[in-house]
Amino acid sequence: MGRYILRRMGFYLIAAWASLTLNFVIPRLAPGDPAAAMFARFEGKVAPEAMGALRAAFGFTDAPLYAQYFTYLKHLVQGDLGMSYAYFPARVSEVIGTGLMWTVGLAGVAVIISFVVGSFLGVLAAWNRGGWLDSGLAPALAFLGAFPYFWLAMLALYLFGFVLGWFPLRHAYGHDMEPGLSFAFAADVARHAVLPASSIVVATLGGWMLGMRNTMVATLGTDSIRLAHARGLPPRQVMLRYAARNALLPNVTSFGMAVGFVLSGSLLTEIVFSYPGTGYLLILAVRNQDYPLMQGLFLVITLAVLAANFAVDLICLWLDPRTRAHA
Repeated sequence: MGRYILRRMGFYLIAAWASLTLNFVIPRLAPGDPAAAMFARFEGKVAPEAMGALRAAFGFTDAPLYAQYFTYLKHLVQGDLGMSYAYFPARVSEVIGTGLMWTVGLAGVAVIISFVVGSFLGVLAAWNRGGWLDSGLAPALAFLGAFPYFWLAMLALYLFGFVLGWFPLRHAYGHDMEPGLSFAFAADVARHAVLPASSIVVATLGGWMLGMRNTMVATLGTDSIRLAHARGLPPRQVMLRYAARNALLPNVTSFGMAVGFVLSGSLLTEIVFSYPGTGYLLILAVRNQDYPLMQGLFLVITLAVLAANFAVDLICLWLDPRTRAHA
C-alpha cells in the first residue's frame, strides 16, 4: 500500500511540475508583456525609464530563459506569485487569498452539501425503487440540472431578490457592514450567500443523486449483498455499510473533479451575483489583461484539483478493499 501511495504521489508531483512549467512558458509566448500593457493603460503617464523596473517587477527581464525559470520557481517556493497590476501594488497572493476565502466559503460548502445530500438521496431512491424519490424527485432534479446553472442563478436573483425582495441582489455582504468577527456580519454574509449557493446546489444535486442511484442499483444485484441479506443482517446495515459504501466510489472520484468547479469560482454564478470570489477575479483579470493574476489563478486551480484528486485516491484506497489488495 505504501508503494501505491508513493507511485500516485510521484504522478501528481510530475503533473504539478508540468503545470508550473506551462504556467511559466505560456505568458512568455504571448506578444508583449504586463509592463507594456500597464504602460499603455496609463497612456504615457509612466516614464519610459520606469519600463525596465516594471518588467523586472513582473518577472520579465533580459536574463536567459532558464535563469528566469529558476527565479520563478524560487519565488513560488516562497509563496510569491508576483505583483498584480490591476490591483497594483498588491501582491497576487494577497488578491487570490481574499477571493479564495469567499469562493471556498460559498461554492465549497455548496458542492459539499450537494454531494452529501445528493448521494444520500440516491441511496434511498435505489433502496426504495419505484417510490416517490425514484420516480418523482430524481427526474425533477435531473430536469433542473439540465439548465445552465447561471440561468438558474439569474432566475433565483430575479424572483427571490428583485420581485420578492427576500435576499440581497449582489456582493458578499452589505455596504453598510463592517467586516469583522461579529454575529451581525456573519448573518449578513450568510444571507447574501443563500441565493448563489442554492443555485449551485439545485444545479448539481440531480447529477449526484442519479449517479449514486444507478451505481447503487447495480451494487444491490451483486452476490455480496445477497449474502448479507441471507445472513439476516438488518436492512439499514446492508444498505449503508455494504451497498452504499461500495456504490459511493464513483461519486467520490467525481467529487475530486468537482473541486475544479469550486475553485474556478462557479464562474458565471459569481458574475451574476457580483460575488468577490476567484471566478469573479478571473473575469476582472482577463478584462484588465492582468497576466500575473491570471497566472496565479490558473496555478491555484490546477494545484487544488491535483491535491483533491490525490486525496480522493487515498479515500478510495480506504473505502475499497480491492484497491488495497492490489496496492
